[in-house]
Amino acid sequence: MLYLIHKNYLLLNKAQWIYGAAVYPQLKIQTRFIAVSGSGCALTVTQPVHYQLVKKEVGLTVYKCSGTPTDCIKLARNTVLDRTPDLVVGGINHGDNSATNVHYSGTMGVVFEGCLNGIPSIGFSLCNHAPDADFEAAGPYIRKIAAMILEKGLPPLTCLNVNFPDTADIKGIKICEQAKGCWTNEWAACPRLSDPNYFWLTGEFTDHEPENEKNDHWALANGYVAITPTTVDVTAYHFMDELNKWFN
Repeated sequence: MLYLIHKNYLLLNKAQWIYGAAVYPQLKIQTRFIAVSGSGCALTVTQPVHYQLVKKEVGLTVYKCSGTPTDCIKLARNTVLDRTPDLVVGGINHGDNSATNVHYSGTMGVVFEGCLNGIPSIGFSLCNHAPDADFEAAGPYIRKIAAMILEKGLPPLTCLNVNFPDTADIKGIKICEQAKGCWTNEWAACPRLSDPNYFWLTGEFTDHEPENEKNDHWALANGYVAITPTTVDVTAYHFMDELNKWFN
């Protein structure tokens, strides 16, 4: 088996077992010289991308890359690897990628790129941004989910967005829909002496359906692992017939 894992901006391939890399937070090697949170599916198009070998041992080869998370997958698939991976993994991420966060996430950018190329792909995220966040409780679930996908595969153009609550007492797994909501109060002023027009991105998420027990936000708030099957085909099929009436 060949696994391609993007862990805290770490590109791993030929991992003996996915959870050998994805669970243990001591494997933290930056593949970026700057942070790339919120990079989504961004690509590097204005300068060359560079990668180099970090370490090589039995069952594990580690590279670091100067590009975005999506660059890592493109570069590995087209340049580094000698065959197609059996699985692409993004994470495990510090901070959840539930609800609308999935659209901004560099972790899920990794997953979308794998999915677009027909490779089973999973994103794992924990609802904790702390550098010393405890990932231990997520371990058994990561192993179970990865093993299941390796056995059964995923439908075309479909990937998994998996989010973990920040608790040691996880109640189980729920298959969820993406919560409907939006971010508000998104900018905090940080004026400079010569220019007041500087801002830090911040914000608060507003769930438009807080009592919807089917959505990922509810599952996480109530101690469940939220698995959201996610498609990279963004066509609004339900609207096509109506839109046809407007123009034909």
